[in-house]
Amino acid sequence: MATNIHITLDHNSYLREPESTELGRRIITESIRMIDALGFEQFTFKKLGAEIGSTEASVYRYFENKHKLLVYLVSWYWAWVDYTVTFQTHNIPDPRQRLSRALDVLTKAGQDDDPSVAYIDERILYRIVVAESSKVYHTKEVDAENKEGYFLEIKRLCRRLAQMVLEVNPAYPYPHALISTIMDAAHQQMYFARHLPSLTEVKKAQHPEEETKNFLEHLLFSAIDSIKQNKQ
Repeated sequence: MATNIHITLDHNSYLREPESTELGRRIITESIRMIDALGFEQFTFKKLGAEIGSTEASVYRYFENKHKLLVYLVSWYWAWVDYTVTFQTHNIPDPRQRLSRALDVLTKAGQDDDPSVAYIDERILYRIVVAESSKVYHTKEVDAENKEGYFLEIKRLCRRLAQMVLEVNPAYPYPHALISTIMDAAHQQMYFARHLPSLTEVKKAQHPEEETKNFLEHLLFSAIDSIKQNKQ
């Protein structure tokens, strides 16, 4: 990885870019830690302000409410995964190997903290995305927020991976549907392994990231190759 990366989100989830100030970076660092520890429902700006030695009002200068803070965190995560996928696949000429490597990044994003972003622990952020990210999209305001560009980061990554699918098999008719399903399942299987183990063969105590990757790779390439075989 590069020694320094700068992820910029250009949408209306924030009132002031948190990365631009020391206080903003502390808000991001501590909100990640507190949401992971408390859960999104129990997390409040009042608790966050006390934790960072500031006021609740100072947090509101950056984010209108905690939903928009969660939108920012999840969007930042997808932008970081997109960057990582691009970085780790750009020298792989074979399209199947490139897609497999991208899937490896997607399923193992929570294993290591990226030192190139000192104020964000990607391991903790990954746990938040697994547990809480559905709350970003499953809201009454999702259509309006989509029009304002809140979800460009996940859509950009989906589009990039869907293009990789078409490079493996140009005849495959559902690349975006397949990739969005895979992206969701990558987190869902990890969540099930930790909390609802009877819903999956992926086991928490063994190697859940590797097992999830193996399952999703089987699902992904079986779907892509089945269409190719039917065309022959």
